[in-house]
Amino acid sequence: MKILLKLTKYILTTVVGIVGLYLVNLFFMKPISLDHYLGKEVISGMLDSPEAMTYLGIIDQFNFITKHQSKLSVYGLEDQAEDLADMKKSRSILERYNDSKLTKQQRISKNVALFDLDNKIRQEEEFPFHDYPLNQIGGIHLNMVQFMTDVHPIRNKNEARAYIDRLNMLDDVFGSTIESLNAQRDAGIFPPRFVFDHVIRQLNELINADQNPIRDVFERKINENELGFSDKFKAELINDLNLAMEDSVNPSFQLLLDFMIETLPMADPNDGVWSLPNGDEFYALRLKVYTTTDYSAEDIHNIGLSEVDRISKRMQDILSELGYGDNLNVGEMMNQLNEDPQFLYADTPDRKTIVIKDYSDIVEETWMAAADSFHRMPASKVEVRAVPEYSEQNEAGGYYMSPALDGSRPGVFYANLYDIKQTPTYSMRALAFHEAIPGHHLQNALNLENEDLTLYRRFGYYTSAFGEGWALYSERLSVELGMAKTLFDELGVLQSELFRSVRLVVDTGLHYKRWTREEAMDYMKKTTGMSDAEVVSEIERYIVWPGQACSYKVGMIKILDLRERAKDQMGDSFDIRDFHSAVLDHGEPPLFIVEELVDEMISDAN
Repeated sequence: MKILLKLTKYILTTVVGIVGLYLVNLFFMKPISLDHYLGKEVISGMLDSPEAMTYLGIIDQFNFITKHQSKLSVYGLEDQAEDLADMKKSRSILERYNDSKLTKQQRISKNVALFDLDNKIRQEEEFPFHDYPLNQIGGIHLNMVQFMTDVHPIRNKNEARAYIDRLNMLDDVFGSTIESLNAQRDAGIFPPRFVFDHVIRQLNELINADQNPIRDVFERKINENELGFSDKFKAELINDLNLAMEDSVNPSFQLLLDFMIETLPMADPNDGVWSLPNGDEFYALRLKVYTTTDYSAEDIHNIGLSEVDRISKRMQDILSELGYGDNLNVGEMMNQLNEDPQFLYADTPDRKTIVIKDYSDIVEETWMAAADSFHRMPASKVEVRAVPEYSEQNEAGGYYMSPALDGSRPGVFYANLYDIKQTPTYSMRALAFHEAIPGHHLQNALNLENEDLTLYRRFGYYTSAFGEGWALYSERLSVELGMAKTLFDELGVLQSELFRSVRLVVDTGLHYKRWTREEAMDYMKKTTGMSDAEVVSEIERYIVWPGQACSYKVGMIKILDLRERAKDQMGDSFDIRDFHSAVLDHGEPPLFIVEELVDEMISDAN
């Protein structure tokens, strides 16, 4: 309830004019506080993004004012320039706050905001087009389909109509994307050939599919009995949907498809961003953003090689204990296990249903086991769902979506069930630990539910060094809690950690050492024993998302190092629950802030 009241206060303040807040502060000769300023920035950002307001859920009650449920963001080059100017202005304002007059938490917020703004400003000034708006895993075409089918709610007649209103905006949305793509073309930046091949296939499928997911999900939702829509109203909706599909949706996807076909001959013959203008400098910035460290690409590459060696040796020890023999190639042995029928589900029509049920059982069991290691557990629940069929072929093995603040949507752990070999039973626990409990869901839900945090600390900044580092740490923690029931389960966790260590090697290999896509795939396959489908999907992901794959292991290493430091210095007074609170109770900060918080916990105990 406090979350709702706080958001209501800030939202209404913004709607009626934040100018009033400034006038009140000026009247009383008091400057606006740092927390109010950053909170204003968060709310302004939310109000500028209809998608963000829908995603949060709790703001839907203000739709009669904002009309956001009928809108989508249209973001073109002019908006990009305005954002850069706004970021520079925000940075100037933040610098005016005197650290000596700020509380400890305010100083943390200021440092986080400055770190974030500095990186974003440099990105926009030096590398405004060094990304791939159309790619096979997170392109705007896929994001839009997922947003409409998984996030936009249909709980009443107005929300059903708003769904169609949004579909009718796709021509403007994708038109602005084409504007950015043309500017990227002028800068001589194009993705590699395989990206074109995937995106062209995906767009063709979305245009020509008998059951486009946008249509299929809408029809299923409006026919749900609890909505009580009359047959006449449903017929009107379907008629409007048909018009939107014909006039807006299909032509919009066709616009993107035409661009990809036209520029296909210009595809980058190389795979790493080193081949882009100032590519090495761009990659160094991406590593700083995603790891929140100053590690060089060479540093990260060497950390990866060292961790691959250490983990491989432990896996060899377990394989020997299980009777598979000594001096094995761990990657080849794990590949054999991936194909061993004893670890695979039968390829039956109900396979996905069975796998989702088994994942759900693991999550429930782990939830109960993890409770003693934390001072509190989330109020929000988490569901397990299969990755949608329209994106499963190129998606990662699993991913997570946070819950809505108002409880209307739970957290969701999506498991990729496209290839039967992607789900050997011994690896399922590791993925569930990572994506659900005590990984992403526990961390994200606790953050959203933390009523002691300011709006900025809850919603204003995120880094995968923290979020993904925590999720990978959670896999190790789960083993320590006894949730790996067999040595095979522990092998699955180690394989997951090995996989993230290999990421350090192949990401820097691709973007810094100039490896080809095939060289990176060969290294990952031989080292991890992952299936061919997984390896292809992962390496292609790193190519279009440079640096992000390095955040997991760098974050995990930092959290583990800090835990060992706390244990060594606190001795018998060390409490794992206190350590987890020091890490989790302050939002999602950069790693250098996490280190300060843990050091403060140690100092207070001594």
